Amino acid sequence: MNRGFVFAVVLVATGLLTPTMVTASEPASVVQASPNQVVVERLYRAFAAGDGATIATILSSDLVWFEAENHPYADLNPYNGPAAVVEGVFGRIGAAFPDFVVTPTTYLSSGDTVAAQGRYTATNIATGETMDAQFVHFFTVRDGRITGFQQYTDTAQWIDVVTPD
Repeated sequence: MNRGFVFAVVLVATGLLTPTMVTASEPASVVQASPNQVVVERLYRAFAAGDGATIATILSSDLVWFEAENHPYADLNPYNGPAAVVEGVFGRIGAAFPDFVVTPTTYLSSGDTVAAQGRYTATNIATGETMDAQFVHFFTVRDGRITGFQQYTDTAQWIDVVTPD
């Protein structure tokens, strides 16, 4: 991965850098998104719409997916292939958080890597606890399909929300 790109993501995340970028609130005509960023944006829209058919066309058959270390669903890392992700990540999140929302706010793209920054919001069905956790997702996109995913998020908040008091 390009170290300069990672450094830029850290600077943006800490508020020390505000480059020209596409955010969820800006129309695409303001800043031209890269083709790989468009793929990632399509994935988030498909998640929001519950459009499994579109998600299936975006995720590559050789996908390698990593949940953040110490995340409740990192127990099966790495998830190899879309079926493993659907069952081990999406299925478990859907069962635990029926109102789960992923809201990307900022995208950074460099070559085949796209980073998305945003927030997860949800209420855990078992504990009644609410979550409002920030995230950064790194995607690898090749030939219009997502082949890699790495999540970074507030894992302490996730653990707190899913653990009964």
